[in-house]
Formats: sequence, structure tokens, C-alpha cells
Amino acid sequence: MENNAKASSGPIFTVKEIAITAVMTAIICILGPWALNIPVSPVPISLCSMGVYFVLSVLGLKLGTISVALYVLLGAVGLPVFSNFGAGIGKLLGPTGGYIIGYLFLALICGFFIQKFPEKLLLHVVGFVLGTLVLYAFGTAWLKFQTKMTFPAALMAGVIPYIPGDIVKLIIAMAIGTPLKKRLKQANLL
Repeated sequence: MENNAKASSGPIFTVKEIAITAVMTAIICILGPWALNIPVSPVPISLCSMGVYFVLSVLGLKLGTISVALYVLLGAVGLPVFSNFGAGIGKLLGPTGGYIIGYLFLALICGFFIQKFPEKLLLHVVGFVLGTLVLYAFGTAWLKFQTKMTFPAALMAGVIPYIPGDIVKLIIAMAIGTPLKKRLKQANLL
């Protein structure tokens, strides 16, 4: 009798949720590989963070985190979705691996703020900033470990040059993602 109660409670995810999560994962996978190497750092300028920001602004905590996790998993198993069309566990263990793993924490933090404060755009920005700081912390710590740089040197190589671009990427992602989320809700797709 207990099994019947569990079976009748419905699926964990609806078909709409699975479809929108897949589409959003594909967006990260399309943007992620496009990167520009810069001579002062082993960390390229990538569109991946913009994809992650966009997906989170549309999907929020649960589906956004799943989408980011799927991106990381797809890259880890060999699909060339990481910067410069990289893939595999080696990429995760390389100098930029901390940033890739940091996307998961970015998703959890930003998603929490989006879920907890659904109509408070300013608090969404706070969530994105806090999440990005945690992403930077993971990335910098791993970069320091992998390259044997000092912490200030890793910060200069992996964070400081990227802050202006990340601000622009966040603004673009939220400017497109927030209205899209409203439209998807109106169309009963979210």
C-alpha cells in the first residue's frame, strides 16, 4: 500500500520541466566553448558564465542547478563543451577546473535568491554577486593549487581581469532571461 502512494504522487519532473532544462543545458553547452585566451592568464575569457547567468535567471534553483550540473557532467564525460572546446576529467582537474565546479555553487546560491525572493530583482542581483564571489573563490583556490601561484597572483590571473566582463555578461543575461522567464510562465511552460 505504501508503494501505491508513492507511485500515485506523480513524476519528480514534468515533461515541460525536462524539456526546458534540456534546452537551457544546451544553451550553456553552446556558449561554454567560445573563449578567448589571454596572455596574462591560463583562464580564458569565456561565454560560459553568461550562459550560466542566463539559465539561472530563467530557471531558478532546482532546474537551474540541474541544468548547470548536466553541463558539467556532459563536459566531464567527453562532450567538448568547456572553454576552447575542451572536455573530460582532465579539464576539470586542470587550472580552470575550480571555475567549472564553482558554477554549481553559483547555481545553488543564485537559485536560492531567485526562489526565495521571486519578485525582488535587486535581491536576485545580490544572489548573482554572492554566487559569483563563491565561484571566484573556488576558481582562485584551484588555480593557485594547480599552478603553484601565490594567492594574490592567482587572484590577478583568474579574477581581477574578468570582473568588468562578468558584470556585462550578468547584465545581458538578466536583461534577456528575466523577461523570458515571465513569458514562459505566461505560456505555462515554466
